[in-house]
Amino acid sequence: MSAVDGLNDVRSRIAAAAREAGRAESDVELIAVSKTFEAEAIRPVLDAGQRVFGENRVQEAQGKWPGLKQDYANTELHLIGPLQSNKTKEAVALFDVIQTVDREKIARSIASEMEKQGKSVRLYVEVNTGMEEQKAGIAPDDCADFLRFCREELGLSIEGLMCIPPFDENLGPHFALLRKLAGENGIAKLSMGMSGDFETAIGFGATSVRVGTAIFGAR
Repeated sequence: MSAVDGLNDVRSRIAAAAREAGRAESDVELIAVSKTFEAEAIRPVLDAGQRVFGENRVQEAQGKWPGLKQDYANTELHLIGPLQSNKTKEAVALFDVIQTVDREKIARSIASEMEKQGKSVRLYVEVNTGMEEQKAGIAPDDCADFLRFCREELGLSIEGLMCIPPFDENLGPHFALLRKLAGENGIAKLSMGMSGDFETAIGFGATSVRVGTAIFGAR
């Protein structure tokens, strides 16, 4: 199956899952995760009209996206992998959305860099819903305090929450927890759900789903 076939299949599944959840298809944004794929593999998906993409690594994205963004107007790029503070300058310059704000140091670094560059990047806080030691993200119990810090101390506008639940657990409670935290803190957007579980996430209120393998194939 080609990437364009995969894209069309995923779009159909998103529409069906939204209908089943009593939601409009337009309520759910598809982020096509293009990490590890070269620019030439991404172009057909851009030609098919997809304009929102996700990348895990700043350096990899720098190698392919400046040219792609120049060739395809209105393309929106999301950083969905961990951000190291020494890459903040490049991340703010290249990405339109950073979904992985997960600690005070990186929040300060982003705020400082946005001011220096005179650029506003949309931001999500990553929540470690499974409290997994090997994963990044704010602990659920610390979410409210961290959001307050970002908003009040740094003047950052946080538009969404993001999570990557444990792959070997029932995902529903994790998606429900993220939705609950968003509701308690006046957050409108929820980035949750990947190739294997995006339909479930839509049922729990995801406003964006991050899908790579189901579009581009196995890495």
